[in-house]
Amino acid sequence: MRPAAAVDSPSDHAEQPIIRKGIAMTLTKIPLLRSLVPLALVAMLGACSAMDARQEVLTDSARLQKGPEMAPARSITNFSDGLRCMDNLLLDYGVRDVSVITEDIVDETKKVNAGTKDMLISAVSDMTRRSHGVRLIAYGKDTGNTIGYLFQAQDRNMYAAIPSFAIKGSVSQFDESLSKKNVDGGIGIEPFLSVGAAKTSSSNVLGLDLAVLSTADLAVVPGVSSRNQVLILKDGKGVDGEATIKKFGINYSMTVSRTEGQAQALRTLVELASIELVGRLTKIPYWSCLGAGPGDEAVRNEINDWYESLRANPAELLGWTAVQMRQRGLYDGPVQGEIDAASMKKLQTAVLTYSAALGLSPEPKIGPEFFAAYMQANHRDVMAKMPPATPPQAVASAPAQPTPLALTVTSADGGTAFPAGDVVNLLVKPARDAHVYCYLRDESSKVQRFYPNRFARDSLVRAETALKLPGSSRFQLVAAKKGRSETVACFATERDVLASMSPAVAGTDLANLDVSSLDEVRDAFMRASDGRAAQAYFRVQGK
Repeated sequence: MRPAAAVDSPSDHAEQPIIRKGIAMTLTKIPLLRSLVPLALVAMLGACSAMDARQEVLTDSARLQKGPEMAPARSITNFSDGLRCMDNLLLDYGVRDVSVITEDIVDETKKVNAGTKDMLISAVSDMTRRSHGVRLIAYGKDTGNTIGYLFQAQDRNMYAAIPSFAIKGSVSQFDESLSKKNVDGGIGIEPFLSVGAAKTSSSNVLGLDLAVLSTADLAVVPGVSSRNQVLILKDGKGVDGEATIKKFGINYSMTVSRTEGQAQALRTLVELASIELVGRLTKIPYWSCLGAGPGDEAVRNEINDWYESLRANPAELLGWTAVQMRQRGLYDGPVQGEIDAASMKKLQTAVLTYSAALGLSPEPKIGPEFFAAYMQANHRDVMAKMPPATPPQAVASAPAQPTPLALTVTSADGGTAFPAGDVVNLLVKPARDAHVYCYLRDESSKVQRFYPNRFARDSLVRAETALKLPGSSRFQLVAAKKGRSETVACFATERDVLASMSPAVAGTDLANLDVSSLDEVRDAFMRASDGRAAQAYFRVQGK
């Protein structure tokens, strides 16, 4: 740019010029340019503002990253407390090792887009926090259906344990606008004003049907189903108006709509269904977790149905009674298979004692009156009112018996080394009648309880008959494929102590436990038995 040039004298123009870098301009002489100056200033300010946009975006982003205005809240339904109640019932009635598989629970209506199976998984998880009474195995379209799982289970791992039951069902019903009502009205003053208002209410019905199948033959388990519906209400109201004066007009409209959430309604149905299915499957008084009492006719009918179904199979009724009397600490004989005369007498004495505690006539029989009273009793209160009694003696173990409590574990063929993948069969023999529990530490140091289990629930083992493992149970013990050593540890006690142990040690059968070693398991048995526990180990060596 060249140097500034000489300018005209003041006499040549009425106003002084503006001189910048050799350019002289007079605003009065160039009105258009004078009007552009403010615009230029605005443009410059806008450019500066644009330069700050990046920082503004960063600031807003940091604020928005904090999440929505409302903090997350736990999903709570009418049955959230009922799930915790069920956990306590599973503990109180000694329910354990119930294994269930569930497929995807589809929406046959194609109206509710929600994760029904995931809701069921969450409900069962909340229901078994302390008891670990039910183990739910999720199986869905990503790996196949139940039949595919049962086939693949034969080669899943060394236990290859097949679940005893399966849950099947769907979102089976969604009736839209089952009931609907519209109310509307308006007023107009032509041609100046018109105003209208409307109110609408409608209802939809959502239904869920679930049932439990036996995996042995995929037959429906009688009476173990859940079919419930929920009514979903929707309300809406609106106001609109229009005013016109000559050329000018004002339009106004407002609509408010409120609907109860379909997915939340489905979650309520799922939690109710999980309580009903588990309660009916395990025969525990689940209705008490739903607010129903003994005066409810449906409860009386359910109790009567349960008793009649058990009575139809006397061995099943006897086994149920034996389990419950052992749970109350009044009986310590066998609960499965044949019950000998001596044990039967002890069981009748236990029933007689508990009948008296329930306020019933002193009869040593298991009749409908005893069954109904037992199902409706608060057993903690009943046990608290019972007079102190001498703890039950171990089965066939009178104080004068000289035989000490001891245990041996061997393989069926006497060997200790097995090729990788070879099936291992064990023989467990107590020196006298005792309750036996067997655990395995596998090649990856995971610990599992494999006896008693869902197929053989009775821990009592007679001295005259060696316990065969796995025996007739539907799983296999297979030597580690990597050829690493594994350890089987069995413990024997004079009385059944599994119910009094922590879930970390008792756990669920054929599943990894939350323990670090077999030493931890041994210490737990010693504490539960007051130091009167025998132990035996068998090491499976790889070839």
